[in-house]
Amino acid sequence: QVQLVESGGGLAQAGGSLRLSCAASGRTFYIMGWFRQAPGKEREFVAGISRTGYKTRYADSVKGRFTLSRDGAKNTVYLQMNTLNSEDTAVYYCAADRTSPVGRISVHSSEYDSWGQGTQVTVSS
Repeated sequence: QVQLVESGGGLAQAGGSLRLSCAASGRTFYIMGWFRQAPGKEREFVAGISRTGYKTRYADSVKGRFTLSRDGAKNTVYLQMNTLNSEDTAVYYCAADRTSPVGRISVHSSEYDSWGQGTQVTVSS
């Protein structure tokens, strides 16, 4: 498994921004995704990025507000979150999918085999 370490969570006001980072150890030519889980809710897909970084996929709830990118040289992916609202409050998890075909970004957590420890994002209204 690849080790993933998230950072960048915290408290933001509604309408504000945060940037999450996920640093990976070892080879990182994987499909990378972000998921989130709010209290009492199931973990849900937020965004994913292809192995090359040329293709991204977003949940409808964050489309147009969140941007996922990757820096291969730093083995890091970044989730820029803008125009935050209270519904974005959750623990955010970075995940790696090492086995899906090239170009396929899954929204299912079961297809990601490595996970970070999670970082809390709290948006105050």
